Amino acid sequence: MYPPELPPLPALTRAEGDFVDSYLAVIDLLARINPARGDDTYRGLRAAQALVSRASALRDALTLMHQRGEREVHAATLARALRVLDGERRTQRVTLPPETVG
Repeated sequence: MYPPELPPLPALTRAEGDFVDSYLAVIDLLARINPARGDDTYRGLRAAQALVSRASALRDALTLMHQRGEREVHAATLARALRVLDGERRTQRVTLPPETVG
């Protein structure tokens, strides 16, 4: 049995696609650094080191969008792309986990 098919990504410019990809890469790294969810310092250190280059890629994507005259961020379209790419689950790992009572 095959898993359910994901909805298609909305049409994005290349810069918007790079923006979304870079944003999610930064989110994934921040999740690995999150002290409330981490389990060792080496993993956090490696993620922090990688964060610099991924943040630069995010900046470059936004710069390219701006230079090309893409002055508006189409939030609804980009949100749909983030949802298709599992953005909701990925961004939850950056927040604090629920407090356990015990």
